[in-house]
Amino acid sequence: MNIVTGWFTEIYNSFYRAIVPDRRYLAYLNGIKVTLLISFFAILLGIAIGVIVAVVKVTAKESRMKWLKAICDLYITVIRGTPLMVQLLIIYNLIFTSRNTSEIAVGAICFGINSGAYVAEIIRAGIDSIDRGQMEAGRSLGLNYMQTMRLIIMPQAIKNILPALGNEFITLIKETSVASVIAVTEVTKAAQYIGSRTYDVLPPLIIAAACYLIMVVGLSKLLGNIERRMARSDRN
Repeated sequence: MNIVTGWFTEIYNSFYRAIVPDRRYLAYLNGIKVTLLISFFAILLGIAIGVIVAVVKVTAKESRMKWLKAICDLYITVIRGTPLMVQLLIIYNLIFTSRNTSEIAVGAICFGINSGAYVAEIIRAGIDSIDRGQMEAGRSLGLNYMQTMRLIIMPQAIKNILPALGNEFITLIKETSVASVIAVTEVTKAAQYIGSRTYDVLPPLIIAAACYLIMVVGLSKLLGNIERRMARSDRN
């Protein structure tokens, strides 16, 4: 019994040292804030890049601008075919050489460029899932290609790809853990810093894992509610 009690006491003390002294819990909270901000701005950039690349790929197939499609295919192939950590290091050392650069801007741009390749394929698949008759109907109403794409095709495609976009956002939140390699102080970096102060890295890492789990579960529930509301609106 004394052995079990001593074991639980040691665990309690380990987590206490990882949270309370020197208000170390603030490091986790700041890390969560940085993680969410990077993820939010990265997904916005990723969606912007993804929409442009997807539309160019779909449009270029039916036009003479196939060289644009080749550029987009190259971008997607390079991004999807190389490790995210390597991309972060290349982009960081190629572009962000100033010490005064915002860590949130660095992370958002790096992850946004990476996410854009995956979002582009998601959006392209969503556009391809829409019946071609929708495009013909839009053109018969006097809309040009881009107006038909913006007003008719894209709204329907977004409904179809919303779950996949949500999964990409969830993946992006977890992938921000590698941002510590470019000195971005997100949750994982905060946990590593606290572990270096307490000389016990396991409790901070477990706390960091719990932070990611809470963020992912919360976002999953939010996306589930949005999908159910959209499904109800379609039925009505």
